[in-house]
Amino acid sequence: MSIDRLRRFIGDMTSLVGGAWQDKDEAATIEVGAKLLAELVRHDDWLPESMARCPPHGYAQNLLWCDPFERFSVVSFVWAPGAATPVRDHQVWGLVGMLRGSETSQRFARDPATGALVKGELSKLVPGEVEVLRPSEGDIHQVANVLADRPSISIHVYGGNIGAVRRHTFDPASGAPKLFVSGYTNQVVPNLWDRSAEVRAVS
Repeated sequence: MSIDRLRRFIGDMTSLVGGAWQDKDEAATIEVGAKLLAELVRHDDWLPESMARCPPHGYAQNLLWCDPFERFSVVSFVWAPGAATPVRDHQVWGLVGMLRGSETSQRFARDPATGALVKGELSKLVPGEVEVLRPSEGDIHQVANVLADRPSISIHVYGGNIGAVRRHTFDPASGAPKLFVSGYTNQVVPNLWDRSAEVRAVS
């Protein structure tokens, strides 16, 4: 298991948001970032085992990296069999790439007459595929592990430090929001920068 792919991805994303951030070009960030994430999740040989452990129920949200200026964060979501999130929003752009297993994303929109949430598109992700979330287009959804007998893992990239973003869960019937801040499951992050072994190998 080598973390090189993750290191390269984070380097590429840092270059991307550095340029796009100056221009405030969110569309360019999302377009290129989705391609970078698709390439990352095409390979399942880089995620540290500590970031892939399945919780007994629900899901684990493990921080892999947060940009020092909180312009983006990278998270591994490990879904227990059959697990699902509440209906919720994000408040920042997001990219969801499927690494292992499969998940569904049920979109919701608000009924202007009643305020209730109505179901929209239901999409299914399999390994290598990427879904895009934009608050400007509506980012309320519910995610579920398709698999009832084994975990699934997806890699998420968000336009901020997602664990510290003030977000909302929703009651689908009434549309009533409830504030929440997700935080992270893990207490330590992967060490991306110990390249000593590869340096010694060429010394």
